[in-house]
Amino acid sequence: MTDPSAPPVTYEVADGVGTVTLNRPDGMNSLTLATKVALRDSLHAAAADSAVRCVVLTGTGRAFCVGQDLKEHVADLQDESASLGTTVAEHYNPTVTAIATMPKPVIAAVNGVAAGAGASLAFAADFRLVRRSAGFNLAFAGIALSCDTGSSWTLPRLVGFGKATELLMQPRTIPADEAYALGLATKVVDDEEFDGEVAALARSLADGPTLALASIKRSLAFSANHDLAASLEHEGQKMALTGKSADHAAAVKAFLAKEKPVFTGH
Repeated sequence: MTDPSAPPVTYEVADGVGTVTLNRPDGMNSLTLATKVALRDSLHAAAADSAVRCVVLTGTGRAFCVGQDLKEHVADLQDESASLGTTVAEHYNPTVTAIATMPKPVIAAVNGVAAGAGASLAFAADFRLVRRSAGFNLAFAGIALSCDTGSSWTLPRLVGFGKATELLMQPRTIPADEAYALGLATKVVDDEEFDGEVAALARSLADGPTLALASIKRSLAFSANHDLAASLEHEGQKMALTGKSADHAAAVKAFLAKEKPVFTGH
């Protein structure tokens, strides 16, 4: 039984890695109002913290996140002034925007089932490490809802328009190995090795050239919505920026000396 006084989301920083953990295992990390506020604020804090060079988003217990807490939502349905559109604008949208746009890599450590908005949150991350016993479910249509938390944007880019249509309109649980084959998972990891793999990837990214990684992330997002000419111009701007960085100078010097570079993130 979860301690009722425990926060619904925890945020910890250690050695350049910020870990945001959904902490409602008894509720399969479903998103109550308090959880949505804490998740949004924790991700914004991680995005703004210059000491954080990589972010891990994960959950406790047997679920990553199963989306909107339906028990709380039932009560909201009795309130004519309540609207899902309000929580989408105030909570889901700023949360997924923080994941997709923060100038540092984000790992979704999918420790268990990720459904509805929970799956959408994972799709917005730069890397998705998926426990072999986990899976995804685009559950929205199953409860007669449209999709949210960016899944109409991220999902087609991961699996293609046709497959995204199928997965959203005919939701089912997608096992980890199939998720990898579809492009939803960066890597599937055996359960007993999961924590170690997440830590190793986070360490590698946090020790990397943060400015360059952020510029690559921004360039990919930019080119998704611009033509070749604009994308080439944008790439030139990012190359000029990273070409003047301390990390680039250190990397070139280390290469010539046949040494491994040490990056400061600047």
